[in-house]
Amino acid sequence: MRDLSRLLNPRSIAVIGGGAWCASIIGAARRIGYGGEIFPVHPEGKEIAGLPALRRLEDFGGPIDAAFIGINRRATIEAVATLARLDAGGAVCFASGFTEARAEDASGADLQAALIAAAGDMPILGPNCYGFVNALDRVAIWPDQHGMVPVERGVAILTQSSNIAINLTMQRRALPIGYMITCGNMAQTSQAAIAMALLEDRRVTAIGLHVEGFGDLREWEALVRKARTRDVPLVALKVGRSDQARQATVSHTASLAGSDAGAQALLDRLGIARVDTLPEFLETLKLLHCAGRLTSTRIASISCSGGEASLTADLAQNRGLSFPPLDGARKHALQQALGPMVALANPLDYHTYIWRDTEAMTRTWAAMTGPEIALTLSIVDYPHTDASDWTCATRAAIGARARTGAPFAIVATLPELMPEDIAGQLMENGVVPLAGLAEALTAVRAAATPVAVDTDPLLLPGRAEATRMLDEPAAKAALARHGLTIPLGCTADDPDAAARAAADLTPPLVLKGVGLAHKSEHGAVRLGLDPAQIETAAAEIGAERFLIEEMTPDGVAELLIGVTRDPAHGFVLTLGAGGILTEILRDTVSLLVPSAPDQVEAALMRLRCAPLLTGYRGKQGAHIPAILDAVAAVQSYVIANAQTVTEVEINPLICTPDTAVAVDALIRKA
Repeated sequence: MRDLSRLLNPRSIAVIGGGAWCASIIGAARRIGYGGEIFPVHPEGKEIAGLPALRRLEDFGGPIDAAFIGINRRATIEAVATLARLDAGGAVCFASGFTEARAEDASGADLQAALIAAAGDMPILGPNCYGFVNALDRVAIWPDQHGMVPVERGVAILTQSSNIAINLTMQRRALPIGYMITCGNMAQTSQAAIAMALLEDRRVTAIGLHVEGFGDLREWEALVRKARTRDVPLVALKVGRSDQARQATVSHTASLAGSDAGAQALLDRLGIARVDTLPEFLETLKLLHCAGRLTSTRIASISCSGGEASLTADLAQNRGLSFPPLDGARKHALQQALGPMVALANPLDYHTYIWRDTEAMTRTWAAMTGPEIALTLSIVDYPHTDASDWTCATRAAIGARARTGAPFAIVATLPELMPEDIAGQLMENGVVPLAGLAEALTAVRAAATPVAVDTDPLLLPGRAEATRMLDEPAAKAALARHGLTIPLGCTADDPDAAARAAADLTPPLVLKGVGLAHKSEHGAVRLGLDPAQIETAAAEIGAERFLIEEMTPDGVAELLIGVTRDPAHGFVLTLGAGGILTEILRDTVSLLVPSAPDQVEAALMRLRCAPLLTGYRGKQGAHIPAILDAVAAVQSYVIANAQTVTEVEINPLICTPDTAVAVDALIRKA
């Protein structure tokens, strides 16, 4: 596929469709100040929005850089083929009824394939999309109203939802949006590919991605590498948290690693910040536009109300933000500005003793910055009645920023109490105007997301359907060949044989009936036996086959290690508290395969049960290297069987001060 430059910044635009659609496109282009040539195409050759329509695309005398195709889906395919033949720069395909309509019309997928074939290497956006607005170059190929205005530099937003895109263009938060691009079905040109093209524009300060699905994972890996090279931060609003968890089969892992776990693990691995709401999305983009990535989650807060200080502290704690205590020099500077009546702390309630004294306010606010503070936030709510008495706060923020050069933000606790004109004034002077306290603190957390480091490429899964499950002895043997430590044991086909086999093992022993998914729920696990008890216990269980093993003593913790195949995100590696209460505790973290030992160890330390692993209340901790070896063995097996394996689980992994032993395991594969 050719690059997107002609499509996104065209000198000529063809508008193909009915009079109403053509008029809307022409109107949107005029509102943004488009200065190139725009011409409607209509078989009747009538006048549309004051412009004479051409009857055919071939009647245009020059090169066609871009086209909006607002006709039915079958005619769209013909128009795309004609544009490709004329060497056009690209097209926006508005029509619906392609793959998004497969449930209602089975021909939709075939039509989308035909559309891709007709386009060849000519870029297309959609189908089922609204197009785009490029406010940096005053271009709009957009069949509706939009609220964007020309800007010199700004953020880019890419969304798969045209309706959400319309709403975002109408934001009144002083966020300069350089590009608003809808992706639709992404039949040919993916969201990641569009984002990579936008990284070529040095005027783009950050990229926001409203994501419904990722598609080609290799493209996303390439996007992150390029964004890191260009130093352009990415933020995602990924929908899908509320999807039903994947259908649990026979393991705890499948029910714990719901459909969103893979998406979150992928975003974490790529170093893409994630937010949950559109206001958070916009405020994060604004913060990134004004201040870039933040160096940490350490912040300072200033307000003239103890209630606001407490609220800020509580909201910040829920988002993993911290308030470094004030050092001696900072306290001295604050005392000089505030006098003896103010208790000095971070968050700071500076009362209103110095209100209207712009110089004292400036000195106070400047003193709350520092090299260990990623961002200083001053809480200011501008009334919509008469905000003239709040001019001192605006000037103080601008002054503190000018004196220190440190990242500084004014935050309105309620979004509507940050006037757009004042936000613009603050932004022009290097101060971040944030609308909404909760949204602002979420934006801080997102802007502090670490840049992704180079990792091995994601392991891409096969698509073969799982048709068999290895029983516990077979699963353990398969994993042991990749380095997993398993108990010493043997199998037997009847109670008498089980008793004879047990004579060669060191008690205490465990006896299990083989072939049951959740053995403990069926009473098919007996613990702490000696060889003399095996035959009776086996007869009571009544299984067709038995596993007898030596028990693992001195366990300090039980862990779960699981991998599930996730077609959208690769292989999801789940680590968590193990044992029979796994699904009740739900203490898990998710990574993607492959993950390096240092990444696995860091993930383990995020578990609520991590104190058991490191030694709790003077007790011995687990042998962390042995746990890492167990995780590495599972990953090794998955990598070697990527085309066929769909699920691996160890639960529990008994962790002792000296070793880590997998006492139960299962594998599902094709």
